[in-house]
Amino acid sequence: MKSLKITIEFWREGNLYIANSPELDILSQGKSQEEAKKNLFEVIGVQFEEMKKLGTLDDYLKDMGFNLHEDVISSLNFYGDENVIKNCC
Repeated sequence: MKSLKITIEFWREGNLYIANSPELDILSQGKSQEEAKKNLFEVIGVQFEEMKKLGTLDDYLKDMGFNLHEDVISSLNFYGDENVIKNCC
């Protein structure tokens, strides 16, 4: 099983919460922090699945600064709150 450690940053814009993963350059939104986080993981899952089908996921992760080796993907520039996405790749 591979896992991916990411940072999730939250902020509020009007009535919505924004969730951002700077390592992946992916954003989502929701009516609460928890909903924004859930939506972020959903967006990441959909994007990764599509990139797997296209054969571009490994290149994308390398471009985003991740080092792919054996069963673990680790960020080269990890900081902030730790969140793990399992079975991502």
